[in-house]
Amino acid sequence: MAQTAPPAARRGQAAEARQGEQRKPAATMRRRVLAAPPVWRELLLVVLFYTGYTLTRIVLVQDGTGPAFAHADQILNVERALGLDVELYLNETLLAIPWLARTANVFYATMHFIVTLAVVIWLYRYRPQHYRWLRTSIMVATGVALIGFWLYPLAPPRFLHSEGFVDPVTALHSLGLYASDASGTLTNQYAAMPSMHAGWALWCGVILVKLASQKWAKALGALYPATTVVVILSTANHYVLDAVAGIALVSGALWVSWVLYMRCPKPLLVARARASHRLAQRTSRRPSGSAAGSAATRCAGRT
Repeated sequence: MAQTAPPAARRGQAAEARQGEQRKPAATMRRRVLAAPPVWRELLLVVLFYTGYTLTRIVLVQDGTGPAFAHADQILNVERALGLDVELYLNETLLAIPWLARTANVFYATMHFIVTLAVVIWLYRYRPQHYRWLRTSIMVATGVALIGFWLYPLAPPRFLHSEGFVDPVTALHSLGLYASDASGTLTNQYAAMPSMHAGWALWCGVILVKLASQKWAKALGALYPATTVVVILSTANHYVLDAVAGIALVSGALWVSWVLYMRCPKPLLVARARASHRLAQRTSRRPSGSAAGSAATRCAGRT
């Protein structure tokens, strides 16, 4: 007597095997996203990116500084209309306390790099599952900032002596980012919009507040961006509006990167699944169910 049950069972086993095969690549790619990349590759990426960022900033100033001062007048006029022009008050207050002004100069010149690099290393070492999307967010934000430096060159307040601003570095002969002529010529001092000092500080603060386990580290994460904003305003290196622009830019980059890495948008997943399904139908006899798994795998596999 013919028996049909075993073939049906075999078909069920085959379907389960195919589903298992589909889940394995997706799980593998998911683990890849949640693991930090090789350290040599990240070091090379950081060196290449920061070198390109620095050189691009220098090149962007070659068109002259006239527009930068015109834009500075625009920024001040807008801030005065909105009642946000607190930079001069903060600058005068800081200069009244010389030791604090010197401290602020050193903070501005060093913490921007030291804290950011320390957070990157800590993130890579202790929170590798979050490294890729957070690294991508700051790189995207910084890359977009270059467009702002190009389209809207902006003279910092410390160049506006007619408005009453004083550069505490030159006034106090203090250590600072632009304390020497060489340092001033090797960078673009008119790249104030948006403020990446404020943006990078927010990036560091978000990471420490969200991912650090110690309360003191979380507290530092909350204080660091606020301190940075006060320093960049009081040392007459930035305006309120370009600090807001830097914060908004990094906030947007964090959100976009988180969505793309950690929560693949459903419309993108569906579109890729359909495209994969059509391609699979033309090139092989692979079941259509694998298309969605393939799309999910590619979505999870971003680097």
